[in-house]
Amino acid sequence: MIIKTIIFASMDFESLVNHISVIQNTLQAQAAHAVNLALTSRNWLIGRYIVEFEQNGEDRAAYGEQLLKKLELRLKTKGLNERRFREFRRLYIVYPQLKDSVLQLITLRSQIGHTLSAEFTKPIRHTLSAELQNHEVQIDKWHIPADKIFNKLPYSHLKFISKIDDPVKRAFYEMESIRGCWSARELERQITSLYYERCGLSKNQEALSAIVQQQAIQLQPADVINTPMALGFLGLNERALVTENDLEQSILDNLQSFLLEMGHGFCFEARQKRILIDEDYFFADLVFYHRILKYHIIVELKIDKFHHEYASQLNMYLNYYKAEVMQPDDNLPIGILLCTEKGDTLVKYATAGLDPNIFVQKYRVQLPSEEEIKNFISQGI
Repeated sequence: MIIKTIIFASMDFESLVNHISVIQNTLQAQAAHAVNLALTSRNWLIGRYIVEFEQNGEDRAAYGEQLLKKLELRLKTKGLNERRFREFRRLYIVYPQLKDSVLQLITLRSQIGHTLSAEFTKPIRHTLSAELQNHEVQIDKWHIPADKIFNKLPYSHLKFISKIDDPVKRAFYEMESIRGCWSARELERQITSLYYERCGLSKNQEALSAIVQQQAIQLQPADVINTPMALGFLGLNERALVTENDLEQSILDNLQSFLLEMGHGFCFEARQKRILIDEDYFFADLVFYHRILKYHIIVELKIDKFHHEYASQLNMYLNYYKAEVMQPDDNLPIGILLCTEKGDTLVKYATAGLDPNIFVQKYRVQLPSEEEIKNFISQGI
């Protein structure tokens, strides 16, 4: 009690601010780290059980190639779907060395720890596939301590790195991500911009690495907690998977009502329609269907001026609907792209050769009256 009195007696306002900031940042980082470790452990364990079942399951023949899809349908759990199961299986195959770290975490913090501990101490019953054997050889040759990978790389990072077949290239991105504390988006950017290959060709690798690390976007605790994977793992509302600012939300609300009131036959089908292409999700803002004229209307809203990639994105949605959604008696879908500004020449060149049913328009937001704006300005003078 005396110590507390001395501390508070010598504290000024700036000290109070600093203490609260340190507490907030430190405990937020700890919470994010705990969530990440649990998420990685869950995904690795699921991957392990899937591989075990595929090789030794008593009734595995009855499921065959449909195993992951049937798992999704049976579990009916947000965040656990065929795509994720495929990722989890790959995580286990690429990182079997995480076993001890996962087991230690589960044993200390979970009621299932003892059961899992007994299972892990049993000899592995299945004969390792060529894929698993190959990865074990690679691990021995290019070794980064498993506990370092487990504790320093969130699952959002491991998801990208595990796709890399070359063990040297994989180790390179592991080390660079850890050293630079990269965000997942930064890691993906470095992989797609061929940082590993550029580093191999560079005559001054240390200088290149220093430049990359200086410009890199670093990982923040909120990045871990706010990922779709973490939100789904924590059981948060699916609405949190799509972030929209207030302006976009308001415009979409009014646009939805407007189209539904345009005339007979318009049917609302989806908002933030989730589209899975390869292993990536995309979200179409609004989707309608005209039941009389039989065609889909896909509306994309952008809170800035027109960019050429917006037309390509909408064109991709239309092609997806033609291939995956359209029924034999449907007419071709229509795409509407709304932007705050558009240059006619850029729109002309950007849409040339794309689907002719793409329409780019500029929208205006209804402002307060001139009198209300004058009153607002006068209050600030």
